[in-house]
Amino acid sequence: MSIALQGRFVGELPELAVRWQAEAAPEPTLIALNEPLATELGFDPAWLRSPDGLGLLVGARLPDNATPAAQAYAGHQFGGFVPRLGDGRALLLGEFVDASGRLRDLHLKGSGRTPFARGGDGLAAVGPMVREYVISEAMHALHIPTTRALAVVATGNPVYRETALPGAVLARVADSHLRVGSFQYASAISQSTGTLDLLRRLADHAIARHHPAAADADHPYLALLDAVSAAQADLIARWMLAGFVHGVMNTDNMTISGETIDYGPCAFMESFDPATVFSSIDSWGRYAYGNQPSVALWNLARFAEALLPLLDPDPEKAVALAEASLGTFMGRYDEHWSAGMRAKLGVPDAPADAVGPVIEELLPQLQQSRVDHTSFYRRLSAAARGDAEPVRGEFVDLATFDAWLARWLALGPDPEAMDRVNPVYIPRNHLVEEALTAATAGDVAPLERLLDAVRSPFAERPGFERYAEPAEKEFSASFQTFCGT
Repeated sequence: MSIALQGRFVGELPELAVRWQAEAAPEPTLIALNEPLATELGFDPAWLRSPDGLGLLVGARLPDNATPAAQAYAGHQFGGFVPRLGDGRALLLGEFVDASGRLRDLHLKGSGRTPFARGGDGLAAVGPMVREYVISEAMHALHIPTTRALAVVATGNPVYRETALPGAVLARVADSHLRVGSFQYASAISQSTGTLDLLRRLADHAIARHHPAAADADHPYLALLDAVSAAQADLIARWMLAGFVHGVMNTDNMTISGETIDYGPCAFMESFDPATVFSSIDSWGRYAYGNQPSVALWNLARFAEALLPLLDPDPEKAVALAEASLGTFMGRYDEHWSAGMRAKLGVPDAPADAVGPVIEELLPQLQQSRVDHTSFYRRLSAAARGDAEPVRGEFVDLATFDAWLARWLALGPDPEAMDRVNPVYIPRNHLVEEALTAATAGDVAPLERLLDAVRSPFAERPGFERYAEPAEKEFSASFQTFCGT
């Protein structure tokens, strides 16, 4: 088969792209192929396994008209602004129309140094690429908007980190790779050139691709800001409800589409604690679990700053419009999160004045007793069926929890509804590490078993008991994640 790759981004926004080629992969070997996604996209999985297909997945065999490029963007990294980042080890191969008529990006990660590599080698090891594959598939199954991994291919090249590791390329699919950092980069160019042409073209490109309703608004660029803010409010609420910790919420890792992107030092929280941090480089907890909503708002403020010249020629009026738009974010987030919590507790239609205190009183108890964030809600559904002992055994202050349990039960929770939204299986950190270690050594069986579990997260299945259990406390106490560069 052949895949038609468009060069829409490169053609419309050449200032934000450097045409480039992937480094050679001397021995491309398939580690994992996402056959369900391939079929959904209209790709033939058998062809993707062929030499030509593997060539596409590592960027070596592209259609004649393809224009692979490294994208340019800026970004605030841990609060500090870097004016020139970009795809240091990644390539946009191009856009394609999937089987449903939806325009998607095909993108590589770990394909070698680009002009944006900033001294890095541009490569990726098998482990981090497998991590992105597993976590993004789990996120998709949990109904959290995300980029998705199409394949992980070993390159045959070594990658040198603390030791020599086998190299790999991740092929992923996204609605696009436009980021807040893309707008920050375009804004800086606009300021230096004294023209808004690039910034305006980028905003128009984003509207056409992701938020077309904004084009018909009285103020399209303000509508774009509103739409991106709304998408992020929904996304971050979903992260929080699932216990997901992104770990590196820099502005270059926030998409305009509202998809989760760049699974580096990410992980799922086990013991409930808003201060949870996994990233080895986030020593002061800027991107801790409980900080994610406020960080998202901070990032959106940077997006609004980039858009200011498009909002109004009068700076004061532009700032006022941006502030009014950003002022709706926390309300939108709270609405999504509260609705999600009501669903998790099986009381979606309970009066707000009744369920609000129940939610507020629960979280401190979860934190005090270090209760596992995922298994708690499944044990709670058992309590709604009449078996409260498993969940009661999780709490140190049993009298306080019993009083809470009585108030919750009085709301008439629906255990069947709870089981439809509360997963049994998430990518448990110790199981992810087990799969990564095995895949690095050439054994993909643990990866395949883990994927089987997390792709069907809500239905409890015999034989998968270990995939529902948290790690030993000794493991969790010292567990850290790394960005992989």
